[in-house]
Amino acid sequence: MPDVKTRIAPSPTGDPHVGTAYIALFNRCFAHQHGGSFLLRIEDTDQQRSTGKSEQDILNALSWLGLSWDEGPDVGGDSGPYRQSQRTAIYREHIQHLLDKELAFPCFCSSDRLTELRREQMVAKQTPGYDGHCLQLEPGERKRRMDSGEAHVIRMVVPREGDCRFDDMLRGEVSINWAQVDMQVLIKSDGLPTYHFANVVDDHLMGVTHVIRGEEWINSLPKHAL
Repeated sequence: MPDVKTRIAPSPTGDPHVGTAYIALFNRCFAHQHGGSFLLRIEDTDQQRSTGKSEQDILNALSWLGLSWDEGPDVGGDSGPYRQSQRTAIYREHIQHLLDKELAFPCFCSSDRLTELRREQMVAKQTPGYDGHCLQLEPGERKRRMDSGEAHVIRMVVPREGDCRFDDMLRGEVSINWAQVDMQVLIKSDGLPTYHFANVVDDHLMGVTHVIRGEEWINSLPKHAL
C-alpha cells in the first residue's frame, strides 16, 4: 500500500479530549504500519472559540501519550501551513473554482427564513434541510447582490436524484441517496470556511490517502466525496 498518509485534525476550542487521542492512535498506527506518514492539522476556523492555549494543550497531551506526528504546525513539512486560519487564500481560490463551475452558489436567505423553513419541515415530518431557494436565482442577480455586499453564505450544489456510492474499508460499499444530503454551507457569512469545505480541500492538497474517524461521520461523506 504505497504512499499512505493519514491525519488527525483537532479543533483548539477547549481542553484535550480522549476521543482525539483515540482517533490519533488508529491513524498513526495505520500510517506507520504501511510505511506512510501521519500529520497533525489544526482546524481553527472557529475564531471565536479557538485559542492558542487550547492548541498547545492538545499538542502537549498527544506528545505526552507518545503520539508523535511526521508533519504539523510545530514540526513543519511539505504540505503546510498546518493551521486552517493560515490557509484562507487557498480556500478563496477553491471556492471561486466551485462558483465558476456552478458547483456552489451564494445563499442570501435570512436566519428568520431558515428558521421558519425548518419549522415547516418539522411540522410536515420532513427531513430538515435547505430547499434550494437561492439556487433558482438568475446568475446576474446573484452577482449583483454579491457585488453590493449583501450578506450571504456559499452552499454546495447537491444532486437531487440517484445515490452516492463509496467504499469503506470496514463496511464495504456504502450507498446514500442524494435526497438525504443537505446543501451544506461551505463558506460562512464572515468569509471563513466551514469544516465540510476546509477539511476536504486540506485532505486533498496535503495528500491524505486514508481517513479513519468515528462512524458517526459516514452520513457526511457524500458532502466530502462530491
